[in-house]
Amino acid sequence: MVRAEAVVDLAAIRHNVAALRARLSSAELMTVVKADGYGHGMAPVARAARQAGADWIGVAVLEEALELRAAGDNGPIFCWLTTPGEPLARAIANDIDLSAGAPWEIDELAAGVTDRPARVHLKIDTGLGRGGAVPEEWPTLIRAALKEQKTGRIVITGIWSHLASSDEPKSPVNEAQVATFESAVAVAESLGVDPGFKHLANSGGTLALPETHFDLVRPGIATYGLSPFGHALPSAELGLRPAMTLRARLAMAKRVPAGAGVSYGLTWTAPKPSTLGLVPLGYGDGLPRHASNGAPVQVHGIRRSVVGRICMDQCVVNLDDGDAAAGDEVVLFGPGDHGEPTADDWADAAGTINYEIVTRLGPRIPRRYVNEVTG
Repeated sequence: MVRAEAVVDLAAIRHNVAALRARLSSAELMTVVKADGYGHGMAPVARAARQAGADWIGVAVLEEALELRAAGDNGPIFCWLTTPGEPLARAIANDIDLSAGAPWEIDELAAGVTDRPARVHLKIDTGLGRGGAVPEEWPTLIRAALKEQKTGRIVITGIWSHLASSDEPKSPVNEAQVATFESAVAVAESLGVDPGFKHLANSGGTLALPETHFDLVRPGIATYGLSPFGHALPSAELGLRPAMTLRARLAMAKRVPAGAGVSYGLTWTAPKPSTLGLVPLGYGDGLPRHASNGAPVQVHGIRRSVVGRICMDQCVVNLDDGDAAAGDEVVLFGPGDHGEPTADDWADAAGTINYEIVTRLGPRIPRRYVNEVTG
C-alpha cells in the first residue's frame, strides 16, 4: 500500500490529444510536455500523444529534448528556451528544432553545427514581452538568419510567437497579437524568408481562437484535460478529461477535544470534539502552502477541508464526526467524476491556476500510469 500516488490516465491524454486535433482544419498539432509533462511524466505523455496523432512534441529546455530522444522519440521535437553557452551541438545533432529570437542565438546555433544544419524557428515578440525580437529589431534578426542560411549552417523552419491573453478569448490583445504576427511574417517574406511553420496558438488559442491556428498549434495544459479558462469554461464543456488523480492514505486519525489547535501557529482550533486525519503530503511534495485552512479533499466519499497550515511533509483534514482510520484513502483531486475535488478547486484555494497545482507535484509522489498502450 503506497503512502501517496498520482495516478495518470493515459487514455485521457490520448482522448484530449484527439479532441484537440478535431478542432483543427489543416494545422498540425504539437503536444507540449515541458516541466515533466506538467507533472504527469514527460516520456509517457509524449508516447501517448504520439499514439493519438500528435505531429510534434514541444519542450522548453534542452535537457527535456535530449531526454525524449534518449527515450526513443524520433519524431519532430521543438525546444525554445536556451541561454548562452548551452550545448546546442548536441541538440542539432539530434535533429531537434530550436528557437532564435536574437542575433546572438543565430551565432551560437551556427557555431554548433557539425554534419547537419540547425533547424531554426525565428521568434517575434508580438506582445507577451518575454522572448523574441520586438518588431523594431525583427529585420535585424531576419538578416542574421538569412546570412547563416546562405552558408548552409542553419535552415529557417518556422516563425512563431506566444499569446499573452488567450485565456480571455474576447480580449483585444489577441487580435493585436495576430496582426503583429502576420505583419512579422510579411516582413520576413519580403526579405526572402520561406517561413515554414507559422505558429502562435497555445491551449487557449487552440480551443477558442481559430484565427491563431496558422500551420501549427501548441496546446499544453489542455493536453492534460485541464481548462486554460478555469471555471469560466470547465474541462467537461471543452470535451477534455483531466488525466491526473492525486491520492494518499491517512497516516493517523484521532479524536481531539473542542479548542484543540492544529499545525504551526495554531491557526485553526476545533470548534467541537472532532476527528482529525493526518495526510502524509505537504509543500515538500508540491502542495501549495497558500491552500492552508480550506483546501478540499475527499474521504469516504465526503468532501472535507484541510485545517491548519500545510506543513512540509503533511497536512491535517477535519473529518468532523466521521469514522476514519490510518490507511483510509484520501483523494486530494481528480477528474471530479465521483464528487472529488479537482485541480481547479485546489487552485481556487491557493489563489493560483490549475497549471501550477499539477506541475509542482514533486518526485516523492510516484506516478502510476493506467491505460497505457504498448508497442
